[in-house]
Amino acid sequence: MPKMPLGVVLSVGEGLPDRLRRIGEAGFKTMQLVSPPKEWLAEPKRAELKELIGDSGIRVTSVAAVYEGESYADVAAVRATVGLLPEETRAARIEDTKKCADFTHEVEAPNISSHIGYIPEDRADPTYCGLVAAVQEICDYLQRRRLNFCLETGQESAGLLKQFIANVSRENLKVNFDPANMIMYGTGDPIEAVEVLAEWVRGVHCKDGVWPKAEDRLGEERPLGQGEVGIERFLAKLKQIGYEGPLTIEREISGEQQMLDFFAAKKLLDEMKAKLGIE
Repeated sequence: MPKMPLGVVLSVGEGLPDRLRRIGEAGFKTMQLVSPPKEWLAEPKRAELKELIGDSGIRVTSVAAVYEGESYADVAAVRATVGLLPEETRAARIEDTKKCADFTHEVEAPNISSHIGYIPEDRADPTYCGLVAAVQEICDYLQRRRLNFCLETGQESAGLLKQFIANVSRENLKVNFDPANMIMYGTGDPIEAVEVLAEWVRGVHCKDGVWPKAEDRLGEERPLGQGEVGIERFLAKLKQIGYEGPLTIEREISGEQQMLDFFAAKKLLDEMKAKLGIE
C-alpha cells in the first residue's frame, strides 16, 4: 500500500455495487463507510454487504458512526441534535455505536469515527463530564475489539479537543482530522490544528469549504481545491508531521455529481502527491 492511499466516504444503500465498481476502476484503494442503516445490519442484508465489500478489493479503513435525528442545518441544530451531546439520546447512541463497532470488527476496519457534538469549554460543566464518561464507555467497548474511536474535528478548537482526549484518558481515543470542518465551523486554521493533534491522527478527510458568514451559521462545503483549506499546504503539513495513512475524500452531496467530484479530487490529489514526493 502506498503512503497516503486515496479513498472515499461511501454511504450504504441501493446502488452500492455500482459505486464500488466505479471507485475500484478509478484506482481508489480505501474507503470509509457511513454506518449502515439498521436494515443493512440485519440478515440477509448484513451478509450481502460484507460480501460486496470483500469482493470489491477496497480496504475499509473506518466506519463513521452517524445517528438518527442529527441535523447540520445551522449551529443551533448541531448543538441540539448531533452526537453524544444531547442527554436524551445519549444512552441509545452509545448502544448504536457499539453495534457499529461489531460491524466494523467484522469487516476488519481498525477505526470508528464520529462527531460527538460540541464539547463544552468548561470542564466543570456536567455535560462535559457526561461526554467524558460516554466516550470512556465507548472506548472500553472498542478496546476489546482492538478498535480506535476517532473524534472528527470541527466543532471545537484543536486545543480543546486535545484537553478532552487527555481527560478521557484512553489509549484507543484518536482523531479523524477534517480540515474543511475547522473552517466551516470557524474553529481554527486547519494547518495549525493538525500539528497540535498530530500524535492522535489516524484518518484524514480531504474536503474543502469556506468560512461562515454569520455566527449562527456554518460555512459551506466546496469541491476539493475550490475552498479555503489550501489543500496542497495541508498535504505538505501531513508529510511534515509523518502522517502516512489514508486520504479519504468526502463530498457531502449525493448522486452522479458526487462521483464526478470524487474523480476530480483524485486527479488533484495524485498531482499534489507527486509534486510533494509522496509515494
